[in-house]
Amino acid sequence: LAFCRGRIVRVPKGPLIRVVGTEVAIPCSVSDYDGPSEQNFDWEFSREADFVRIVSTWDSTFTSEEYQKRVGRGDIKLRRSSNDAVELVIRNIQPADQGRYKCSTPSTDATVQGNYDAEVQVKVISDGLSVSGSKARSPTSLRLSEGDSFKLRCSASTTSPEHTHLHVTWQVKSGSSWRDILSLTHEGKFQPGPGYEERYRSGDIRLDTGANDTYRLSVSQASSADGGAYRCLVSEWVRGADGSWQKIQEKGVEIATVSIQRTDVVISTSNVSVTERDSLDLTCNITTDRSGIFQAEVMWYFSASPDDTLSDAQLLLSMDHDSVVSDSTLISLSHVDRNSYRLLVRDVDVEDSGYYFCEAAIWVPLHNGSWHKVVERTSAPVSVVVTALEPDYDVFLNASKTPKFSDDPTELNCRITNVQDTEANIRFTVSWYYRQRLPGDDVVAEELLASMDADWALLLGDRGRERIQNGEIIFSKKSADTFSLRIQWTSESDRGDYFCVISAWSRHRNSSWVKSKDVTSAPVNIFWATQDYTLTVEAVKLKPFFVAGHTFEMTCKVSSKNIKTPRYSVLITAEKPLTDQSSPNGTTRIISLNQDSVVRLEDWTDQTRVDGVVLEKVQENEFRYRMYQTQISDAGLYRCVVTAWSPGGGGMWREAVNGLSNPIQIDFQTSGPVFNVSVHSDSPTIYQGEVADLLCIITTEGMPLEP
Repeated sequence: LAFCRGRIVRVPKGPLIRVVGTEVAIPCSVSDYDGPSEQNFDWEFSREADFVRIVSTWDSTFTSEEYQKRVGRGDIKLRRSSNDAVELVIRNIQPADQGRYKCSTPSTDATVQGNYDAEVQVKVISDGLSVSGSKARSPTSLRLSEGDSFKLRCSASTTSPEHTHLHVTWQVKSGSSWRDILSLTHEGKFQPGPGYEERYRSGDIRLDTGANDTYRLSVSQASSADGGAYRCLVSEWVRGADGSWQKIQEKGVEIATVSIQRTDVVISTSNVSVTERDSLDLTCNITTDRSGIFQAEVMWYFSASPDDTLSDAQLLLSMDHDSVVSDSTLISLSHVDRNSYRLLVRDVDVEDSGYYFCEAAIWVPLHNGSWHKVVERTSAPVSVVVTALEPDYDVFLNASKTPKFSDDPTELNCRITNVQDTEANIRFTVSWYYRQRLPGDDVVAEELLASMDADWALLLGDRGRERIQNGEIIFSKKSADTFSLRIQWTSESDRGDYFCVISAWSRHRNSSWVKSKDVTSAPVNIFWATQDYTLTVEAVKLKPFFVAGHTFEMTCKVSSKNIKTPRYSVLITAEKPLTDQSSPNGTTRIISLNQDSVVRLEDWTDQTRVDGVVLEKVQENEFRYRMYQTQISDAGLYRCVVTAWSPGGGGMWREAVNGLSNPIQIDFQTSGPVFNVSVHSDSPTIYQGEVADLLCIITTEGMPLEP
């Protein structure tokens, strides 16, 4: 068998039991074939002996005269499900259609192997299924309140000669499509529809069988989603020859139309604004058409955000269905009328600002005397704004010390005046701001220097943070109504407008402080006239002419104006010819001396002449530069770069102005100086064995020869 292969045509195992008047679909498939992937099929029918041709997928002349009208009307047709499978569909099957059906596939194989047709027996039985609702011809209409219960009934039975089972499903339609609620399957199992699983497990959705083949749907705790048309859908099933269950027909009947009146909970007012120390009055209204006996349970909640859930919100007060109110000192809850409940909050505070909402539940009595909750609803939140009682006061800013020069101190005093209507639980704090003053109408945003929180803790801004931390800027509270700002050493960058903001804080019931008012002072301008700094640097070459190997020496004399007690730092630079690749930028920093007379080699990299350059301070405004053993590579323009420094605050030095000297040129004559060489002997005549003493004398023209 492992080596056998051939075409296999399959139809369901019969007999197939079908109900008269229903639509029947008989599948047929082929596998293990050669040739094209899409195969053709022929269907034939036999009541007793000979087969009659019904329909074909490839031959339009295949149909016999007996079936031409039914095939032409579409009562019998082929429905292709894939390249290798089709279904024979018979609409409104009749007892005359009972018999054997044969499915054949024309050969496309290279060799004839396997089976090329298959047969199945179809048995047509009478329709014995009956489904009905109430005795009324039209569906019943039910009008219910949210939380009510209701029951619906339908009857279903069958007189089929075969052993069939019924499958009963209750459905609801609130839009365009039906939804399954609960089913009793043909296998005797209860099956809740999608979305009804939890309600089925809790017992709020039930399906019970009763006498006279009745099926009762019970719905408890009805919600607005349960409104719509209800029907009872019954299908008849039979077990096939292969052991599988097959649905042979289905019938449905619409039982009732159910409308659910929604219970709403609303707060009578919308957004509310009240003044601090007043009372807040809110009413929760329950809208329901329920006419019987019921009691409401009401709970009031507070939340800082409208999006908070009940678990995140704060429960203020509650009244159960026995009208028992939870205890509170400043909050009360009263029953105004049958459906209205009033919340009263006395002596409100700013911290009472937020969102208020109420939750209401409807309870109805049961036969055993207990109460049952049928519905629960939460209102939309209402925004409540509590306006603080503002104290009345003015703010005055003045300068007790103003600078006349840089590094002089500045002191500003911010005073609270004309204070009225303040209570013992009011506290004042200050914030200091700076704004640069620009010419014209240009506006510059203010910069925060520092502010105080409600506990008088100092919070620093970005401007001057380091100076504040170093003690150069000091904030203090001189008295209960005066705050001070002191700049120990005022610089040009501190010039501008200063103003203060006095904040009033109110103390609330929970001992927290909340800002209630800000008052801003008029600005005070800090400014002093200054004269521009001037700095002059003159470089002088001490030796007008020298050659390679000699010492180059120059001095730099500095003079300045409008700078108090200046000190100078000096940097010697050299501008080399463009052919010198040692300094691609053209300028070399050689040696420097700072304002504290500390010498530093900058870009001097000649290791053989580490001590070959010297920069020294001759007097307060004169500096001397020496370069020993000059070389041809030292040619260039030499300058003094001088920076004037003035003493700043805290012993620090502040840069005032920079100056650049005239250039001093080092230029060597590559041909060299003119000189003579001669030999001299004191004893022109000597004897053999005596010592000859000779002198080699070098003389130059007009220039002494250095040792």
